Amino acid sequence: MSKLFGILKRHALRIVISLAILIFFLLQAGPPISSNFLQALEHRAYDVRLQLTMPNTVDTRIVIIDIDDKSLKEIGHWPWPRETLAKLLDLLFHTYHIDVLGMDVVFAEADNSSGLHQLDELARGDLRHETSFLTTLEKLRPALDYDQLFAKSIQEHKVALGYTFNSAQSQNSIQSFEEIGDLPTPTVSAEQLKENGLIYRFPGRGFVTNLPIFQRSATAAGHFTSAPDADGIIRKIPILFGYNGNLYESLSLAVTRLALGVDRVELGPIHPTSSASPSLEYLQIGDRHIPVDNNLQTYIPYRGQWGSFPYVSATDILHERIPEKDRLTNTIALLGTTAQGLMDLRSTPMQRVYPGVEVHANLISGILDNQLRYSLPYQNSVEVSLLIGVGLIMILLLPLFSPLIATLGTLMLSGIIIGINMFLWNNHIVFPLAPTLLLILFLFIFNMSYGFFVETTNKRYLTHLFGQYIPPELVDKMNKHLGQKFTLESESRDMTVLFSDVRGFTTISEGLEPKELSELMNAYLTPMTRIIHDHRGTIDKYMGDAIMAFWGAPLSDPLHARHAIEAAMQMLKQLKEMQPQFKAHGWPEIKIGVGLNTGIMNVGNMGSQFRMAYTVLGDAVNLGSRLEGITKQYGVQLIVSETTKAAAPEYIYRELDRVRVKGKEHPVAIYEPIGLHDKVSQDELEEIIFYEKALDYYRTQHWDLAQAQFAQLHSQHPNRLLYKIYADRVEYFLNHPPGNDWDGVYTFTTK
Repeated sequence: MSKLFGILKRHALRIVISLAILIFFLLQAGPPISSNFLQALEHRAYDVRLQLTMPNTVDTRIVIIDIDDKSLKEIGHWPWPRETLAKLLDLLFHTYHIDVLGMDVVFAEADNSSGLHQLDELARGDLRHETSFLTTLEKLRPALDYDQLFAKSIQEHKVALGYTFNSAQSQNSIQSFEEIGDLPTPTVSAEQLKENGLIYRFPGRGFVTNLPIFQRSATAAGHFTSAPDADGIIRKIPILFGYNGNLYESLSLAVTRLALGVDRVELGPIHPTSSASPSLEYLQIGDRHIPVDNNLQTYIPYRGQWGSFPYVSATDILHERIPEKDRLTNTIALLGTTAQGLMDLRSTPMQRVYPGVEVHANLISGILDNQLRYSLPYQNSVEVSLLIGVGLIMILLLPLFSPLIATLGTLMLSGIIIGINMFLWNNHIVFPLAPTLLLILFLFIFNMSYGFFVETTNKRYLTHLFGQYIPPELVDKMNKHLGQKFTLESESRDMTVLFSDVRGFTTISEGLEPKELSELMNAYLTPMTRIIHDHRGTIDKYMGDAIMAFWGAPLSDPLHARHAIEAAMQMLKQLKEMQPQFKAHGWPEIKIGVGLNTGIMNVGNMGSQFRMAYTVLGDAVNLGSRLEGITKQYGVQLIVSETTKAAAPEYIYRELDRVRVKGKEHPVAIYEPIGLHDKVSQDELEEIIFYEKALDYYRTQHWDLAQAQFAQLHSQHPNRLLYKIYADRVEYFLNHPPGNDWDGVYTFTTK
């Protein structure tokens, strides 16, 4: 928990800004704020999903009787005489045996093309006394009354007439407050709505319906009012439209009812909404469900592009030029137009130019197949929950990952969201996709930008301060510790310091040319520096052939003693492996001494206004330098102090001595690291145990026993100078006893 709190604290600013982005998107998902930009993106996402999943097949159950340019050329301009339309209906039903006809046109004016109106004027005027004229007129009247002929044909067949409401959303050419004609019987009356507690308000501005003679003759009538979205594209259609408190069915619904033989529309379940009044969940005709939104609109299940239904030119019907009469038998026919001049072309998700009559055909096909998409009743709540979940996941996890992992994770999360959304889509549920993906994109871009601009700036700052002392990897690690302040100000820390020096360097340098000496030092210092960096060490300075380094700053390192010992032992191993290379170049063999000490040191910028010097100072540092200087006195390459030994207990050590170095009053025990516990051989362990026993005899002034022990050790290990040193000391103390107050400490009088 504390670690998590530390991470949150370290990235507090990033998290706060990310939360602000999330809150912005949450406001867009609810009623208080509506974003046209997000709506436009969601519309585009809807279109893409629709285009990717359209069946792109032709539904032969529905046929478009097309008043096309060919028909206008052969029959004449629109409107055609009602006699012609009556003939068209008779041919469709009696010759081609269609089942139902829906008319995506409105007949609001009388047809006077037969001349009957002028004849009636004469009958009431100059010829009112001409009996033969009046008798002949009455005989001709049935044939000349084109509206009556058309009404009779409508009455004899299953025909659904179309009409239109004028509204702010519609694309009708007539936009006025006029009420032209009479509305049909409401599909759902105001009384029914009141009984169910339903209230709908529509922006009705008037209507244009068919002549009463046609309205009374038709089996049904439905509006073809469109409801394009803000971008002008028709994705939904008002399946019911409200006017003066009543609801009227659409042409698509009316035609489908006639095809299914259903007399009335049933209201489905009613569910509460975020508004004051409840809303219908779906309508029902027979066993078909028609889901509706809060505005009684239904998604249009487009099958594909223009031509998803068979088209038959109206003139070919009138001239009986359709050889395969069976192709129209028992079909649902829709009379509409694709002629450019008649302005019944719409913008749809598939095409910007699409016949309005085919919009109705798509909806009829979807109702017949029960394949209508719908939104969830509590979609806003579900969307808000999803945004919160996705947002919090990204806000909390993105700061923890590298750019590559963050990118892969973001892509994976986006893929999951798209996969779930497409699963819902394929099960006919339309759920918003754009807001969630846009939230993911915004959070990703912000976090990547924050990481680049803020953290990169911080990294450049750290590199500027510490780049000459520590490796790039350590700068990267420091950069991740954003909650930790790294400065050059002096501070006291528990640290480990390393000093190394090439033995006999003066002699070596005198025997080489300047260029060779430079090459030798580069060949030596480069791998040594790399080893120190690899073990998290900080290079303090090079002093000719000497190296000074420390552990524990600028980045805290609880294992600084262990890392320093590992680095020192690796330096010795690397130097041994480099000797053949030196020999091949004709260079002398190099030997070094290394001293380590652990303790409280002052670390920081100890330089001047002219040059920065990030270094360590203090008694503990001086002791480290002294320990390096006495390595040659004991014939070893590495000496560590008792404090370093205590800080790295995982190593086996050989105690070398208790010494008082020059400049120090208090003695210190010094040790030679042998190796990790599991890496030291049994023979070495036995040797160390035997040596420690001899050392105990030495310090308790049992000179005879100490002499025998050290003599044996020296004979077994003649190359180990340490045993000869102690043998010589014992020999001296046998002849010159130190006295009872002797503390066993050896004092060095030189550095």
